[in-house]
Amino acid sequence: MSSLHEKIVVIDGLIVSDFGRGIFEDMRKGGITAANCTCCVWENFTETMQNIAKWKSWFHNDHDLITQVFTTDDIIRAKREGKTGIILGWQNTSAIEDRIGYLQLFHELGIRIIQMTYNTQNLVGSGCYEGHDGGLSDFGRDVVTEMNRLGILCDLSHVGAKTSEDVILASKQRVAYSHCLPAGLKKHQRNKSDEQLRFIAKHDGFVGVTMFTPFLKKGGDSVVDDYVEAIEYVIDLVGEDKVGVGTDFTQGYDKKFFDWITHDKGFGRKLTDFGPIENPAGFRTIGEFPNLTAAMERRQWSPQRIEKVMGGNWLQLLKDVWRK
Repeated sequence: MSSLHEKIVVIDGLIVSDFGRGIFEDMRKGGITAANCTCCVWENFTETMQNIAKWKSWFHNDHDLITQVFTTDDIIRAKREGKTGIILGWQNTSAIEDRIGYLQLFHELGIRIIQMTYNTQNLVGSGCYEGHDGGLSDFGRDVVTEMNRLGILCDLSHVGAKTSEDVILASKQRVAYSHCLPAGLKKHQRNKSDEQLRFIAKHDGFVGVTMFTPFLKKGGDSVVDDYVEAIEYVIDLVGEDKVGVGTDFTQGYDKKFFDWITHDKGFGRKLTDFGPIENPAGFRTIGEFPNLTAAMERRQWSPQRIEKVMGGNWLQLLKDVWRK
């Protein structure tokens, strides 16, 4: 591990792996200070509560490796204690069903980042694979208002372009694409155009860049340096103060998981086919996170830029939104 990687705060804006002690050990191997860990994709209220209960058990049983994050002070504490801070996040608003009041409950349980829609239509708005993007619903506007009040980050990664624009304009707090790639390097429904990236940045938003190979320019032939190239492309558009890492690691999952996430609501129509999933060479596992810092150094990034992109910018965003 490079001396720089050891010193800096490293925050991954999205991990949706097959969580358990093995993944937590790899997080420590990779020197991750904190990560936004998905505990809701298609799940309803009850199923999401069951997922959170599982996390509470892990926080108890694996306290030597992980600690739950409620505030940015918890992230700094995790760094000091040599643990990985877990930020519980969702990739959908399905868990609140049609009850805005549930947001308060989930906030008290530690949910700090919520993606407004996952790929398709829900009660809040439209996803990026929805045939017609009708924008943010009136219910969705109420959800944004309540998330702003509570201090929950609005995530727009899988959200349709019109719905994303509506959220950016409606939110009184900073919002984010926690894990996306630029369409300027590869055309894909999940990738964001230069205009979309500039628009969110213009409104003081944030862009976390993913390394998910189906969305990268070279696809399955990508290496870690191609990921850094994509990050740099986004920096050139929006500036180095509004960009971070959001890997979208799916470590430990098999075809069954990808079938689930690529069908509407987990069991409906087929939305997309990723083909074989293999992370960029040099960054296949969470434990190889130091290789990302090394790739940035190879690209002759300054230590200050690396520190910002690897975690400093995420830390500032979360402090701004959580207000603590």
